[in-house]
Amino acid sequence: MPRHTSPFLFALLASAATLLSVGDALVVDGLQVGFYGKTCPAAEGVISDIVNNEIAMDRGISPGLIRLFFHDCFITGCDASILLDESPAGDVPEKESSANGFTLVGLRTIDIAKSTVEGMCPGKVSCADILAFAARDAAVAAGLPRYEVAAGRRDGMRSNMDDLPGNFPVPGHHVPRLTELFSQRGLSQEDLVLLSGAHSIGGAHCFMFSNRIYNFSQDADVDPTLDPEYAKWLRQMCPPRQPGDDPEQAPKVKFDAQTGERLDVAYYSELLARRGLLTSDNALIEDPQTRAMVENFARNEPLWQQKFSQAMQKVGMLDVLIGEGKGQVRKQCRLVNGQEKEEKQQQPQEEQEEQQPPELEEEEQQQPHQPQLPWFLQRQRPPVLLPWLRPHPRPRRPFRKHPVADLVNGFFRGFH
Repeated sequence: MPRHTSPFLFALLASAATLLSVGDALVVDGLQVGFYGKTCPAAEGVISDIVNNEIAMDRGISPGLIRLFFHDCFITGCDASILLDESPAGDVPEKESSANGFTLVGLRTIDIAKSTVEGMCPGKVSCADILAFAARDAAVAAGLPRYEVAAGRRDGMRSNMDDLPGNFPVPGHHVPRLTELFSQRGLSQEDLVLLSGAHSIGGAHCFMFSNRIYNFSQDADVDPTLDPEYAKWLRQMCPPRQPGDDPEQAPKVKFDAQTGERLDVAYYSELLARRGLLTSDNALIEDPQTRAMVENFARNEPLWQQKFSQAMQKVGMLDVLIGEGKGQVRKQCRLVNGQEKEEKQQQPQEEQEEQQPPELEEEEQQQPHQPQLPWFLQRQRPPVLLPWLRPHPRPRRPFRKHPVADLVNGFFRGFH
């Protein structure tokens, strides 16, 4: 067993001797703890430092990275497809779905991590692995004991918003549908309850649960399964939606009102107290099988912590791309290799000259090459001018309307 490999991860890896088909998903025995030990040994430590620094400035990064990881892996596998701004095939990328869109948090953190690691070890560390490491580090920063992450994933070369509708959990789903979706991805009903515990941190915009506090049914304005005092407080936090309201400006409410910045079992206690925020949260105590799991985890935090780590590792092994000839290691997480050249070619000549003055080129030629260190190992953080943070050289084409995908984010009621 590798020196720092936890026993339950070793058992998980050993259980799959070859390529194992589970449901419609593939769990692949080909990932390795310490995968970058020779090619980029400092990668995991550097990524962890960057994630911790970002979270220190914004606690919302922690739940954002965990959610980003789950949203990536659940659709086409852990291939970093959710990070792509554009698809070579011209498809509307996953991140533009209303299940993602402006609600995605942590993209900038991944950009910084990739840029830093790429400067240290060009072409070695995939965006898919960076996202898996970052999600683990975000969970640890929120209070979870550290667990190992096996690596060796390669990055996908496609991303399509049309992959989400009908294949992704939404806030209005109930346990039968949630269980079905998880089963299709090789995940159990227990995994569903475990991973829902990530809602111990983070929150949801009011429009994701407004159907529970306004016009719930013909007989009740408020969902009767909600604690009355909690429902009253939610209505104070979330005024009724108006026709011209901008969803991006909608207030946000924490999932866990007790310890909203710590990954713990308070989430399950809140569910049992009828203070689950989303329909999909509350559904876990309405179903007798999942309720028993909720009650068990609510009183046994060490058990939940261990099983949550295992579930995250299980998610990280779904439909991964491994080995030469499968996917690629992107230079930029937002673009498939080769697209960055197209972007540069389309930049105005004046802009290219402004970015690299002739005198600067001469100075660079005279100076010997030195290895690039991460910014936090230098006295001063160098200015980062990432290509995707500059004004785009050409207007992006408007994405087409997608009425089916617009339902995914729970804007409408009636999902069962």
